[in-house]
Amino acid sequence: MYCIKHQIQINSEAKNVYVALTSIEGLSEWWTHLTSGSSEIDGIIEFKFDPPYGMKMKVISLRTDAYVKWECIQGEPDWIGTIITFDLEQTRGKTTLRFKHDKWPTQEDFYAHCNLSWAKYLLSLRSYIETGKGQPFQ
Repeated sequence: MYCIKHQIQINSEAKNVYVALTSIEGLSEWWTHLTSGSSEIDGIIEFKFDPPYGMKMKVISLRTDAYVKWECIQGEPDWIGTIITFDLEQTRGKTTLRFKHDKWPTQEDFYAHCNLSWAKYLLSLRSYIETGKGQPFQ
């Protein structure tokens, strides 16, 4: 199994990053406007892109202002069963976000495409938190 990893520093407190990762409104401002569902533990969040692309994530674990874990339960075949985590560490009013998208079955072209896309959307997350404007899929 393979893992996509990224780390980014955000000039904001962890509580603001956590809200952007755990609210439907927050998620729609940095990843895709087409976001719906329940972001509570055991809830299902649906993310849509150009039809027919999209995925459903089950919320596995939440630790307030510190950690978010999802499992992909529907989407592209390589995504199903993968685990996405956002680990937050606050230091002096800034937050380090450590991102993982784990349990990829291969490192083929789609893996590379998603790796780049995650980098783009994590920069969108930082922009949303720091400036109020992200660059989500529209």
